[in-house]
Amino acid sequence: MFDFAYPKYLYLLALVPLFVLLYIAARASRRAKLRRFGRPDVVASLMPDASRYTPAVKITLAMFALAAMVIMLARPRAGAKEQQETSAGIEVMIAFDVSNSMLASSTERPDGISRLDRARLLLEKLVDKLDNDKVGLVIFAGQSKMQLPLTSDFYTAKMYLNELTPSQIAYQGTDMASAIKMAMNGFSPAEDMHKAIILITDAEDHEGAAIETAKLAAENGIQIDVIGLGTPQGTLLPGFSTPEGTPVITKLNEVLAQEIAKAGDGIYVNGASPSALSDLQEQLDKLQKSEFSSVSYTAGAEQFPTFAFFAFLALLFDIFVVNRKISWLKGINFFTKESINKKEGAK
Repeated sequence: MFDFAYPKYLYLLALVPLFVLLYIAARASRRAKLRRFGRPDVVASLMPDASRYTPAVKITLAMFALAAMVIMLARPRAGAKEQQETSAGIEVMIAFDVSNSMLASSTERPDGISRLDRARLLLEKLVDKLDNDKVGLVIFAGQSKMQLPLTSDFYTAKMYLNELTPSQIAYQGTDMASAIKMAMNGFSPAEDMHKAIILITDAEDHEGAAIETAKLAAENGIQIDVIGLGTPQGTLLPGFSTPEGTPVITKLNEVLAQEIAKAGDGIYVNGASPSALSDLQEQLDKLQKSEFSSVSYTAGAEQFPTFAFFAFLALLFDIFVVNRKISWLKGINFFTKESINKKEGAK
């Protein structure tokens, strides 16, 4: 299997025929100018060292080198293989609260680490522990959005986690029921695959129905674990105030978070607890891992050195090919009547 890492660079190969056409036009212009001085055969005798063939050789070498360098830029690779792998794991959908209240401090101190940043740190560490599991990401506020379908590419999953902000959801608020439903729809249809939803939120639910939706998930064999962020005492939400100008206080609704976890046959952990991550990992480990197949690709061997060598050889030969006649070929006029007559006379 032969492919290119950057195939768009191959469009530069269009320069080769362009330069060839320019070369042909330049040679035609040169011949036209020479004809102004007299008959071509007479003018040619006045330039005994001018070669008719070496310019064509030089342009051929130059275009070969150019083509090789363009292919080098595209990074040719050969030998890539498709491999079918069988792994055992579970499916985990993360429902991540990106409502404005997640910008508030996760502690009682207004200048403490934000709930959003603490959530990112927790989930990055959790993703590193998922091993062969699959992970997906749903973000929500007043509405929900599938940010990342189920994947075993944890590097991409962590990249998405680092980019989460409240601005990604236009309609603010907190609708946990909608997030749970979208996460449920994000799982594979395989019935033998064990599934879990990790709901990470401050549980300030503005829409209701989260507990009923969690029960529905449990009835369908989906475990719901909840990570609560913030404190029950609450803290100021920076940059926000009521229409009357009163500062907004946002609190962790720990009671609701615990009820959702209970309805979803999961556990509740407080994000500020030192054991939050280990408790959650222990709960996920209780789910039986199921086998699933995945396709992976091994990268092909880089062919860059081969084309670099070809380009180097072409440029090296071009240096030694001069525009005047080569001494040992001066007596030969290829493809002319004179050369044909000489050959016939020799016979």
